[in-house]
Amino acid sequence: MRISVKTSALIAILGASLFLSACVSTEPSCMSPQTRNLDSAITAVQSNLSSGCAAHFDRYYDDLLTIAEGDPRPENKRTFSEFLVWSTDAGLLSRRQAEDYYNRFFNVKFMSMRGDYNNCSHTCPNRQRLLIEMERELSDKERGLLLVSQDSEGYYRADQLFNEVELVLEATCMACAAAR
Repeated sequence: MRISVKTSALIAILGASLFLSACVSTEPSCMSPQTRNLDSAITAVQSNLSSGCAAHFDRYYDDLLTIAEGDPRPENKRTFSEFLVWSTDAGLLSRRQAEDYYNRFFNVKFMSMRGDYNNCSHTCPNRQRLLIEMERELSDKERGLLLVSQDSEGYYRADQLFNEVELVLEATCMACAAAR
């Protein structure tokens, strides 16, 4: 059996392309966890984050929260804290970023109120924006405190704090306006 020059050239090209495609590194899949078990999901996410998927951290964190909602337990707070410590140790987040993630979902204090500008010239003109951000954060606290970790007492304290801040801001801005 004789192979034509064209056929042998085609076989050589196919062989070379298969060889080259085997040498090319593939991108990580960065898939969401495929389990409903929080501990297994965290292990899968840590593996993905360590394998080049760090740009998807926010999506992974949201995925983990969704999985935890399916099995809400008070110890989920500790599990998320440990995951965030790991993320800091792995160089994915700064310590401050990890604290912000944790506090936004699992602490009654509002990260939106962390600003150092508590005066008439800064707070009052931005009051509406601040309240909108606090409402979003209260929604995240509902998810973390109530739906993920069953901490209804913590969530209701955060809700009460939100209402108190809203009243104090209103009174402060009224006093600022009267002083002008």
